[in-house]
This record gives sequence, structure tokens and C-alpha cells, in this order.
Amino acid sequence: MDGLAYLHLAETWETPTSQLQETNSQTHLNLISTPLLFFTIALTIVNFVNPALALRRGDSGDEVAELQKTLQSAGYFRGRSTGFYGSVTDAAVRKFQAENNLKVDGIVGPKTSAALRIKPEETTSEPAIEIGPKVDGYSSPSPATESPDRLKDQTENQPQEPLSQNSVLPPFVTDKDNQEPLQEQPKIQPQEQPNKPVRPRQNNNGKMTLKKTIYGNISPKSIVHSGSGLFFAQNMMYSHTITVYDRNFKLVKTIPDTVKLANYGFSKFKGSHKGSPVEAAFSSDGKYAYVSNYQMYGSGFENPGSDRCSPRSKHDKSFLYRINTETLNIEQVIAVGAVPKFNAVSPDHRFVLATNWCSWDLSVVDTNKNREIERVKLGAYPRGIVVTPDSKSAYVAVMGSSDIAKVNLIDFSVEWLRNIGNAPRHLVIDPNGKYLYATLNGEGNVAKIDLQTSEVVDKVSTGNAPRSMAISDDGKLIYVVNYFSNSVSKVRTSDFKVLQTVNVNASPIGITYDPETNQVWVACYSGSIMVFQD
Repeated sequence: MDGLAYLHLAETWETPTSQLQETNSQTHLNLISTPLLFFTIALTIVNFVNPALALRRGDSGDEVAELQKTLQSAGYFRGRSTGFYGSVTDAAVRKFQAENNLKVDGIVGPKTSAALRIKPEETTSEPAIEIGPKVDGYSSPSPATESPDRLKDQTENQPQEPLSQNSVLPPFVTDKDNQEPLQEQPKIQPQEQPNKPVRPRQNNNGKMTLKKTIYGNISPKSIVHSGSGLFFAQNMMYSHTITVYDRNFKLVKTIPDTVKLANYGFSKFKGSHKGSPVEAAFSSDGKYAYVSNYQMYGSGFENPGSDRCSPRSKHDKSFLYRINTETLNIEQVIAVGAVPKFNAVSPDHRFVLATNWCSWDLSVVDTNKNREIERVKLGAYPRGIVVTPDSKSAYVAVMGSSDIAKVNLIDFSVEWLRNIGNAPRHLVIDPNGKYLYATLNGEGNVAKIDLQTSEVVDKVSTGNAPRSMAISDDGKLIYVVNYFSNSVSKVRTSDFKVLQTVNVNASPIGITYDPETNQVWVACYSGSIMVFQD
């Protein structure tokens, strides 16, 4: 999925291990099914006769029900067959179109209908999967560990990155195609000025309450605080934008992801190109935001990555954007590897690091030169990154394994923290650099790792498919989004106890924390940002 617009249901696809077998068994269309074959043949004939009768969002009836069953058999639709073409069905169709090099418009016309009758090629050319990355050579993750393709980072293929898309649909399904937004609770401290610092929280056992829900033309894969009152939401290829908000929850600017690469020194690319913003990281002074693009759209980019990918496929390289947080303009474009998912800036601002999902490595970018100076091989599907407070090392979650890499930022050598857990995805580190925390997407847990011994000292279950995390500035709390549980969990780090779990809108995928207001911002891939007061 990663592939194309990656309809990138990728994230949505990062499914827990318990679901891998079931999901994989649904990956390909069952061409023997008479009802499904009848549906596709009938729809194709009807469409050729009258294209206006193509199925699209808002339609209902037996044809839609058969479409949903077809998509369900192929692993694109996880809800029940309702006969109504709503947002989830639209997202599933877009995902299918993206992965099959069709026009991604959510409309089941002649070409999409015909493609639904053709069984996708097996990716038998991919290397054999092995648990545990190899630094000297490439190895794929085992199906059990999750081919993040099914890791649901098939999902990472992000683009799911939302399956949805209507410019916003959740990478995956929710129980209903049309979901009622959660009710906001009364605002806390109505007299408080959001842009002014508040006193540090005195009670870490307090309750999170919903303060604001932000909607709009968004499909946020991530939400990241700048450290100085701005919040960047990366909206993938579904919206082709980065939306910036302030502490008053106001939209400050919508930044289009369109650039002219030739203007930044990449003369072989002609005309304008679009990106697909995935994640953002800020310099320690908050002056710059670095945004990774899952893939680029336009002339010269003909081989996009997918959730099932490896270096041998030679997928298109992508770019990071450097955005000035004062002007909110894209100032620099930096070439990295194939399908950069996550990025991080070292505290000393020497380096920007980006994990390349399909080239299975880490790009090291010199911030003074604004170019890549090193590429570090890691193994299948590297994802989360965190840099130690002293800027000497970086830890990288290798999602196609059970391991975490420790990269020396002096000589770029690699050591390993082995057997941490199934499919480590996101990492945070406490302010003192003593403990590392990792979400284990494949097993539904969060791990606490003692960096002195490199051993897991505790684990806690937070929900189905824990994805991203945020840590409080004092290191006493971590906040975890549980993708398939549609929830956020607050965990106390001292005893690793879940203090509270709150329900959120569909497909929570990103999260960030503002220490000045004690607020937690949650990006829901389904098209909203929820802000909680803690």
C-alpha cells in the first residue's frame, strides 16, 4: 500500500500480530467467488454503457454491498457490508486504486471495476523474511513479525496513511461509515489565556478532559508541537498540506506541499511536484520544522514505494522539507531515501535523521549543509527515532523485527537492543536519558527499557495497536494512541501503570504534548485533531 498515494493506508494497516494471519488471508481477491465475479462483470458492463452509473460516495444498494464484499475479501474493507457507500468504503476504494496504479478518485468506474477482477501479483520477488535486521545485508521481516505491509504498516504504507480519504478518511475502518463526533466536555479554566504559561501540574494522577476538537480539510498522520506554541499537522497525500495551529486552536496557515525541486538545486526535475507530509521534527530553538514526505508526485517519480518493499525494488527517493516557523514557508528541500517515515533533530542541531521505510536505512542530514552526509543500513522497515539528550546516539525502532538499533552519531556504527518486543514502532526517551519507551505495535504493549543494561524492565498493555507516544517534560507521564482501540492511554512511568484511557475519534495515529498548557493534542487519521487538558 505504501505504494502509491500510498493511500497509504499504511498506518492504518499496522495491525497487531493477532490479526496478521487473518489479514494476510484476505490480501488477494478470491476470483472463484461467483457473487464477486458477477458483481465486477456486471458493473463493468454497466459502466461502459453509462459511465454515470459508476459507484461513488453517497450511493446505496446491492451493487454497493457486493463492492464492499469484494473489497473485504481483498483485505481493503474491514467493516460490515452495509450497502451504503460512505467514507470507509470510499477510503477502501482509494486505497485499492492507489496500490493498483489507478486514478485515485474513490469512484468505481470501468478501470477500477476491471482491476477488481484481476488478482494482484504475489510479491514473490521480495527477499525471504527474517526476524532481526542485518546490518551487512538486507533481510525482510518475517510474516509473523509482520511484514509491515501487514504489519499493518502495510499500513505504514502509509498512506494510509488513511485509508480514507475523502481527503480524510481513516486508514481504516471504523464501525460505521458515518461516525458522530465525540462530545466535548466543558472547557477547563475558561479565563486562562492559552498562549500564557500555566503553572506546572501538581498532580500527575489528574484526569484528561476534552477541551477542543478541530475539524477541516485534514487527514492528520501526525501532530507535532514546535516547543513555542505552534502545532504542525501533516496531512499526507490525502490533503497535500501541512496545517499549522496556535494555542488558541486557530488555524494559522495551511502550507501546500507543492514545490519546484529545480529551484532547490534538483535540476533534473522539471515543473512542480507535490509531496505527502508524514511527520515533522523541530530544531531545538523552534526555528525550523523538518517534514518528511512519504513520496513525491509528478514527473520523474514513477516507482513509488509500498508497504511491501525492499531496497532491491529501487523505489523513488523522497525529500524532507525545511520550513521556517516564522514565515511558515518551505525554505529548503533535502533528498533522502525511499519512503521516509519518521524524522528527528539532534538536540545540538547538528543532524536531522530520517528513517527510510523502503530503502531500509537511516539518512543522516547535516543541518549546516542541508544535505545527506551518511546512510546507515538498519534492516526491514525502520520507523521511530529518538536522540539522546547529549546528541551522541540515536535509537531507531526497526518495525520489521523485534529489535531497536543504537546508532553512534560520531562514527555511525550500530549496536542492537535485541528482543524488545514485536514490531517496535515509536520511541521516546526520558529527559535524563535513563529510560527508553517503545510502542510495540505487534503485541499491543509499551515497553520500558533501562538504557544502562539495554534490558526491558517493564511492559504495559494500553490497547490494540499502540502507535505514537508523547512524554511529559518531567518524564513522569507518557501518552499513547491506540490505533484500533480508538483511544489514548496515560501511563505513569514510575510504576508503569495506566492511569486513564479516553475514547477518541477513529484512527488515532499521532500525538504531542504542550508542557506550558499541560495539553495533549491527538491526530485522528479519520479527519480531526482532539485536544485534551491534563
